[in-house]
Amino acid sequence: MLKLDQMARLAGLGAYGAIAGMSAAYVGFIVLTAPTRGAGLDMTNTLVSWISVGGVLLALIAAHVAIGKQLLRLSQGLDKKHPL
Repeated sequence: MLKLDQMARLAGLGAYGAIAGMSAAYVGFIVLTAPTRGAGLDMTNTLVSWISVGGVLLALIAAHVAIGKQLLRLSQGLDKKHPL
């Protein structure tokens, strides 16, 4: 049976793992939507789509970093009085 601090540590590391997954998905998105000779989007529309998707992913990554830090602090016992 897992204790609360062990679960918090696993959840914090999972938040950082999600960051890696989102970053890999963004790189894949860029590779798949790169303008080629027969592509339907020109460079301007491609850049707009990259920036808009990148902005959403940056917000998600920032949230995961904040939550991951709090969970790792909770797992170390540094923040028992105010866990989140």
